[in-house]
Amino acid sequence: MRFLARALLVAAGLLVVGAAVPVLRAQGPKLDAVLTPLVDSSALRAGSTVRLAMRVVLAPELHVQSNTPRDPGFIPTVLTVDAPAGITVEELVYPVATDLTQEGLDEPLAVYGHDFVVGVRVTVAPDVALGTTVISARVRYQACNNTVCFRPITAAQPWIVEVVPAGAAVTPQHADIFKTIAFGTGITPPVRPAADPIARDPNAAAVAGGSEAEALDGFTVQLTTGGYQGAEDFLIFISNAEAGVTPSGLFDNRGPLAILLIVLVGGLALNLTPCVLPMIPINLAIIGAGARAGSRQRGFLLGATYGAAMAVVYGVLGLVVILTAGTFGTINASPWFNVGIAVLFVVLGLAMFDVLLIDFSKWSTAFQPDAKKQGSVALAFSMGAVAALLAGACVAPVVIQVVLFASDLYAGGNQFALALPFVLGLGMAIPWPLAGAGMATLPKPGLWMVRVKQAFGVLILATAVYYGYLAYTLFENRWVDATEVSSSVDEMLASGWHSSLATGLAEARRDGKPVLLDLWATWCKNCLTMDRTTLRDPSVVAALDGYVKIKVHAEDPDEPSTKALMQRLEAVGLPAYAILR
Repeated sequence: MRFLARALLVAAGLLVVGAAVPVLRAQGPKLDAVLTPLVDSSALRAGSTVRLAMRVVLAPELHVQSNTPRDPGFIPTVLTVDAPAGITVEELVYPVATDLTQEGLDEPLAVYGHDFVVGVRVTVAPDVALGTTVISARVRYQACNNTVCFRPITAAQPWIVEVVPAGAAVTPQHADIFKTIAFGTGITPPVRPAADPIARDPNAAAVAGGSEAEALDGFTVQLTTGGYQGAEDFLIFISNAEAGVTPSGLFDNRGPLAILLIVLVGGLALNLTPCVLPMIPINLAIIGAGARAGSRQRGFLLGATYGAAMAVVYGVLGLVVILTAGTFGTINASPWFNVGIAVLFVVLGLAMFDVLLIDFSKWSTAFQPDAKKQGSVALAFSMGAVAALLAGACVAPVVIQVVLFASDLYAGGNQFALALPFVLGLGMAIPWPLAGAGMATLPKPGLWMVRVKQAFGVLILATAVYYGYLAYTLFENRWVDATEVSSSVDEMLASGWHSSLATGLAEARRDGKPVLLDLWATWCKNCLTMDRTTLRDPSVVAALDGYVKIKVHAEDPDEPSTKALMQRLEAVGLPAYAILR
């Protein structure tokens, strides 16, 4: 029982390490703000002036930039109020910013703390419609802690108020909040915020509230691409979409078979490492296979059972981790996530060079099988499962890497990725039935085994470099002035692009035209680069001449409606482009 408890403990440890994908995300602070709309009276009287307030509360360790940051590179906090007919927004009163000194900056930042209130003064027309009224509002902010600024987020929360006749009695409320707001010193709200072009089209609301993905019903997604692309590559993308051609690549056509074969061979090669090869004859003797089996058939059965147990354990372990890491594709667009994965792979790579030690096999000595049970299938299966769980220093880093790699592929829509951990275990299992039947001669241990182990280490470190470079490019993509991106989008809208998904798709249905969707955000540098280069190239403009072109504002990829749309398009990051028919 004590050994079983240790084995379960180690299995849980492997799951924790392998599930680093969702855990890395959970380690960050909660970025979603709690918005509380407040009114200074129990109802709005027709023909009066009323004070509103929006309270914003974040995690205690966070702050946001003020509405007028000192550094134009930072994203300001903006409250946008869309009042219905008969109600006019006269004034926005932001709180007084506090100075925050941050290492590496020449001057302090002007920020709001984790709990702040923005005041709003509105006038109610004498002839306004009476009854329940909704005043829509949204707050756009970028949360930061003392070292890191996170992705910008737009949160929406309306005021739902009752409008009553001018002479009706109302009750004052929230006096303690409103007395802290310096009404009369605020700013006049802009008619439409320049940083939010999507709001300019009143039909944009037709797809709000989580139905963007549903708006695509009736259309076929011909092809999706993403990231920066030169004019030549983008023209190929358009051509392939129009021809119905899906480009062949590593994950297409024969790609999955090639990946499965590589992982199978990798699992087979793990048997040649110094942690595994010398132990094969010993473990065969323990389970009663090899020379002790009595017959080749019996030895083959015991060896096959031992190997099958390893494949089953790795397969189940992989399924648990992959299926619980369902947000891998979304958070893979986070630079900090990729930094974490790069660091993890550096640790795993160093372990293959014995700089660090990741070895669970030392606990396997606690298991001493009863000599009477040697030669039983049950013993062979249990020993194989234990060997898989208590992976040696040469095996554990590779298993973790394959599980993370499979999670990444599965998040990209590659269902075959679910089989990769099982195939790795299958590769490790191949020699066991042959050795158990005495039908194969094992290689002689030697220094060459260390070289095999180090070759795996080089592969893992190369993976770390890949994720590190990906993190760098994602950071670089976010070093951008949000107003430049918004201005560029405004120019595209002025040239005939749509900002409303509903309006653009309606036009495409009516005129029978193909559609180009362009998903963008104000923090996306490559969105700006594409707007200013590729999408203005004369050959690209000519190729898209017959298209309905739609700019889709995807500021927060984790917002439910945006996330559903990106999943429908199989888009991982921004910018993302999709052609529909």
